[in-house]
Amino acid sequence: MSLPTSFRSLSSSTRTVITPPIGITPFLNSYNRFYGLSFSTSSSLTSSYSNLVLSIRSKQSLSQKVQALSAETEQPKWWEKKAGPNMIDITSTEQFLNALKDAGDRLVIVDFYGTWCASCRAMFPKLCKTAEEHPEILFLKVNFDENKSLCKSLNVKVLPYFHLYRGSDGQVDSFSCSLAKFKKLRDAIERHNVGISSDHASVSEQVEDSTSSL
Repeated sequence: MSLPTSFRSLSSSTRTVITPPIGITPFLNSYNRFYGLSFSTSSSLTSSYSNLVLSIRSKQSLSQKVQALSAETEQPKWWEKKAGPNMIDITSTEQFLNALKDAGDRLVIVDFYGTWCASCRAMFPKLCKTAEEHPEILFLKVNFDENKSLCKSLNVKVLPYFHLYRGSDGQVDSFSCSLAKFKKLRDAIERHNVGISSDHASVSEQVEDSTSSL
């Protein structure tokens, strides 16, 4: 039995696949070509849109990571930080000897460290604080890897290691130290930091001037 025309139309419409209107097809095709996507139905459009969103989010995340890494690399390394003008980086044996000579009777503390040394890194903030508390003392930082011949001549075999010098007395103390035993350095300062000259700033400036001229 044949169905009435109205029922045939209704039955046919329920099986019709919904496709984008004819007017939007050129837009979708150009969208496909621009983004390198391919879809012909609404389901593929949804899938492609989701992929596009994920791609954008992934690029944003990567951009944020790159920015964070860039900001981190712009920060000075822990061993590059200075407590003040009385903390000097030593780059050569000549500079080291000049610094001791220019210090006069001022107490000089030499910190031998390695950039890879975890104990050196852990103790460094406390060393900086001590340098700030004692502007009358000259602190010299010696990078072990960049001054191996100097360290070898001074018999430095473990890190972190400290030498203390005082004018005509020469080397007055030497020892290994760590964050847990930092009191050893404070006690050494109390023993040897006596009869301080008042002209601290000029000595530091002389040492820095000799550094820049090398």
